[in-house]
Amino acid sequence: MLFFVFQIGLFAQEKDVSNEKVLKTLEKQNEYLRHRLDKLEKAVDNVYWYNRVGDVAYIDKVYIYGPPLAKEKNPTAQGAGNPVKFWAYIYIPKNIDPSKRYPLLVFPHGGVHSNFGTYYTHIIREMMAQQYIVIAAEYRGSTGYGRSHYRKIDYGGLEVEDVDASRKYMLENYDIVDKNRVGIIGWSHGGLISLFNIFNHPENYKVAYAGVPVSDLIARMGYKTQSYRDLYSADYHIGKTAYADVEEYRRRSPAWQAHKLKTPLLIHTNTNDADVNVLEVEHLINALKANGKKFEYKIYKDIPGGHSFNRMDTKIAKKIRLEIYDFLAKYLKPPKKFKSLQELQKAAYNF
Repeated sequence: MLFFVFQIGLFAQEKDVSNEKVLKTLEKQNEYLRHRLDKLEKAVDNVYWYNRVGDVAYIDKVYIYGPPLAKEKNPTAQGAGNPVKFWAYIYIPKNIDPSKRYPLLVFPHGGVHSNFGTYYTHIIREMMAQQYIVIAAEYRGSTGYGRSHYRKIDYGGLEVEDVDASRKYMLENYDIVDKNRVGIIGWSHGGLISLFNIFNHPENYKVAYAGVPVSDLIARMGYKTQSYRDLYSADYHIGKTAYADVEEYRRRSPAWQAHKLKTPLLIHTNTNDADVNVLEVEHLINALKANGKKFEYKIYKDIPGGHSFNRMDTKIAKKIRLEIYDFLAKYLKPPKKFKSLQELQKAAYNF
């Protein structure tokens, strides 16, 4: 950071320096600082996970890999074509019997660029109470690991394969995981990843839940701001606008791939969602119906919380999550199943 400050000081002394040159240096400094702060936040969150969940779960963070980059800047460079490495969180209930096998939930986080933060601690506690094992991948494009990992994003593409690679890792390394009881659950962009995993790998998952899922990137580019659209057309991202290549955006949109569904699926959306407009999810629902697919869904009417309506700590959010767990349990048969919200809360929070 001091280097950039020094540079700006030198520029200020140059008579012919352009404002554009100073601006580019400031932008580079800002990007550097942002990634440094993301790393610091992630380091704090790693500790916070143990404080919030460590009493009910064995927590580990493993370094694994997915497919090579979608686009190599220099295909002939040393290391080109190597797998993309990333971290993943593992949560194992402390009260399980190691001689038995347990269901696995694959849990991709949301966000164009985000990570599996302690925002989800209460949900993980609820999953531990039911004796699910959970794997949460910090797939390519996740924040908290620096500029390089951030810029490896392949939205709706190989990040999906990273998440499936985390499932495969669990089956290969943990005998306590039942390979025949694997489900996937995600909200927002994590919902998109969940959908694409069951579309691309239906044999790998017994059931899926998609909450307020990003469903139609073409429609999304229409109602979002220009700065949001610019994220996708950046050279390290999709690299072009939806106008320039509508077929590429369609390929990365679950609503346009609905014909692939073979897995039991539950979808939730909310009419006052200010992030994923309900029209996107309605397009997905209508596409699934048009293709004659069997699935379950519910469109909630103006539930407080908008995009986060059933991930919050409110009573109604907890009740809706109980509906989600009931749906998953039909296919994954967790050892512990709770009939009431009171029972789940007592088990999850040690009341």
